[in-house]
Amino acid sequence: MSKAAPTVIVADDHPLFGVALRLGVQRAAPDAQVVAVESFAGLREAITAHPDAALVLLDLMMPDVEGLSALQFLREQFPQVPVALVSAAGERHWVRSAEALGAVAFIPKATPLETTLEVIGLLLAGGCWWPQPESEPVTVASPASRHAPQTLTLEGKLERLTRQELRILLQIRDGQLNKQIAWDLGISESTVKTHISTLLRKLDLHTRTQAAVLAQRLLAGPQIVPDDARNPGQSATTQ
Repeated sequence: MSKAAPTVIVADDHPLFGVALRLGVQRAAPDAQVVAVESFAGLREAITAHPDAALVLLDLMMPDVEGLSALQFLREQFPQVPVALVSAAGERHWVRSAEALGAVAFIPKATPLETTLEVIGLLLAGGCWWPQPESEPVTVASPASRHAPQTLTLEGKLERLTRQELRILLQIRDGQLNKQIAWDLGISESTVKTHISTLLRKLDLHTRTQAAVLAQRLLAGPQIVPDDARNPGQSATTQ
């Protein structure tokens, strides 16, 4: 009995890049059925019609999608379907957030065509793929600056979070209680509290509410959380 041809859903509202992705899928897997959509509404319809899709190539920024909300929807409602994010936004916090939410790949739109074809083939074979972080430029600090306090950008603060801490941050945004987070991650409530205390410290935040606001902005789009989103004068609360 022959194996059924795989179905790949391409969700991208950019006409040229959408066409490039469809052609890429057809070159990587000539027998694949490609379903192209340009909106979240179209994605919902397509995934409902093809719940056994072999892969979803998901544009991070479609008009009716807030940040990673489409990925969250797919992971919650169709956890068996592999999802790869495709985006012009390549900041590390997007990559790490996508990984924490269960995506199988993050493909920057600047990725060379041949590499993209290889990645699509790898994903259809059940693999994962993540771009390598760019190396940090080497700088020589003056003797005085070596002893000055270091001010991290939000990107730098997010980079300090472990994958588990980042996932908990996103769950806090969804309003999940410690008990729910513990059940979902298979850990104890006390461990959840420890993770929350650690991530608050790493982000220079004081309360769970501030963390939820940060995570909401993180999921909403590339212009995220200015440092004035926090209130240093506010006292810490229980997690």
